[in-house]
Amino acid sequence: MDENVFDDPRITAVGLLVEAHAGLTARFTAQYEEHDVSAVEFEVLMRLARSPGNQLRMTDLASQTSLSTSGVTRVVDRMERDGLLRRRACPSDRRSSYAVVTPAGMQRLDETLPGHLRIIEEWFTGQLAPETLAAMLDGLRQVRDAVHPGATAGSTDQAPTDEPASAC
Repeated sequence: MDENVFDDPRITAVGLLVEAHAGLTARFTAQYEEHDVSAVEFEVLMRLARSPGNQLRMTDLASQTSLSTSGVTRVVDRMERDGLLRRRACPSDRRSSYAVVTPAGMQRLDETLPGHLRIIEEWFTGQLAPETLAAMLDGLRQVRDAVHPGATAGSTDQAPTDEPASAC
């Protein structure tokens, strides 16, 4: 094997991404524990809060996260028991339902988010010049869209209402 393969910039790029992710994840995990929320629960709350009407179809939530549809169901079940989310049936498709953030879920997010943003600023975005951050965001979106095309599923749709719709 060619010794130069170990110096391949592709290996370096992925290695740096994995190391940065691991370092940030460790900091986030400690902060989440202070607010009695897991990393996946925080991700679910954020994805719902950033979606129209603070809700997503369960299938779209699964597409946006790294969870399977059964994994999303288990997380939503637990978060519903804790009062952070509720389910809402789709009026036009009885097989489909929405996960909706409750006021208690928004409060938990409001309590957690300031510390989360401090960590992001101190250990991630604050380390980069604005133009470097902008270029990195563009690059990460390109990679994300290639490897995870469903990452934004349902996030640009109109907020569903209780009125019958053509499809949920």
